[in-house]
Amino acid sequence: MLHRTEPNPRAEDLLTRVAGGDKDAFAGVYDAFSATVMGLARRILRDAAQAEEVTQDVMVEVWRTADRYNPERGTAKAWVLTLAHRRAVDRVRAAHASSEREQRAGQLLSERAFDQVAETVQEHDEQRRIYRCLAALTRLQRVPLVLAFYQGLTYLEVAEALSTPEGTVKSRMRAGLRQLRACLEAGT
Repeated sequence: MLHRTEPNPRAEDLLTRVAGGDKDAFAGVYDAFSATVMGLARRILRDAAQAEEVTQDVMVEVWRTADRYNPERGTAKAWVLTLAHRRAVDRVRAAHASSEREQRAGQLLSERAFDQVAETVQEHDEQRRIYRCLAALTRLQRVPLVLAFYQGLTYLEVAEALSTPEGTVKSRMRAGLRQLRACLEAGT
């Protein structure tokens, strides 16, 4: 009966040499683990292209961080597969988070864009109607209304600004408001 062993019995030694910058040793580590890393990444990601990318990233990480491998804490295979598992799970989480963000942003943009356009059109339409109806009033009715509603003045302040008795201002404003309402309700 055959016993299954480490793909490369000297993987720990090779990894130690990789930590010293040995490119030939890295080729041995790559040959020993790339297929296993690819299999793990593919099981987690369920996408061959992403699994290839993760495998490449993991093998680059092995090259850059080989000095962090500690043979006393486990086998070289366990260390490399731990890197692969973390990288693949991070990729799944990032893809999921990105998808959720895009979905939320899409919903917000579509809702806001429609609502903002509709509101803007409605506001401009109302403003045009109000300006048209204000223009139809006499100057004596329009000026007190503009001072009161657009400048925020009281009856008394409007009367003082126009040097007109307060009662007269109130009468002109009431008549102007009636005509303004009739004009707006008529839709002209």
